[in-house]
Amino acid sequence: MLKNTVSLITGASSGIGRSVAHLFASEQSQVCAVDINNNGLDSHHYTFVTDICKRDNVIKLADDIFEKLKRHPTIIVNAAGITRDSLFHKMKEQDFDDVINVNLKGTFLINQIFCQKLLEQQQFQQTIMDVSIINIASIVGKHGNIGQCNYSASKAGVEAMTKSMAKEISKFGIRCNTILPGFIQTPMTDKIPEKIRERVKTTIGMQRFGQPEEIASVCLFLASKASSYVNGASIEVTGGL
Repeated sequence: MLKNTVSLITGASSGIGRSVAHLFASEQSQVCAVDINNNGLDSHHYTFVTDICKRDNVIKLADDIFEKLKRHPTIIVNAAGITRDSLFHKMKEQDFDDVINVNLKGTFLINQIFCQKLLEQQQFQQTIMDVSIINIASIVGKHGNIGQCNYSASKAGVEAMTKSMAKEISKFGIRCNTILPGFIQTPMTDKIPEKIRERVKTTIGMQRFGQPEEIASVCLFLASKASSYVNGASIEVTGGL
């Protein structure tokens, strides 16, 4: 489905990002796997270690990818994300800032800088683009969650930003969509105490946590021509939470 494409996946060393990278590679995309450290990055992909919270780093990332592949990615999946959980009235300001910087600002910088590169290329070559941007938000960005006011705010921001992007840049051939996962079995949810995990499962229609591969499959749909008229959408993948 993705033959002859170049895809960029952030947060590719674990969880959802890693599953997306593996699936896209199996669909014959040239995967650019990005993370803040090299642990877990698959050597079968093009790997890039960088901090996406810093503009200069993202500009260098875009230049490095183009230098290596002679093309800009036309599929972008922003799966990088962190948590710093605490009750609202006890949360440290730094923990709030860190989550906003990675989850929201990092997503913004990746999208803005790579879109700028693509639009410059389009203007120079006068080509028609077929680009898909997929931002991973969260269902807690819609409903909130105890101990996650920073995470909820960051993911609500990702969803709203994506809808605004879709209104602005889809005329250039760039589709922008959001996926809102529920509770997915990842290193992030592994930190949740077992008693709370079991309690959460009772609120899920399917009575289980999702798997990263189940989010990756939705990413594949949004990245492919099968979703050619899906734009500005938010797709909930929660098992009926």
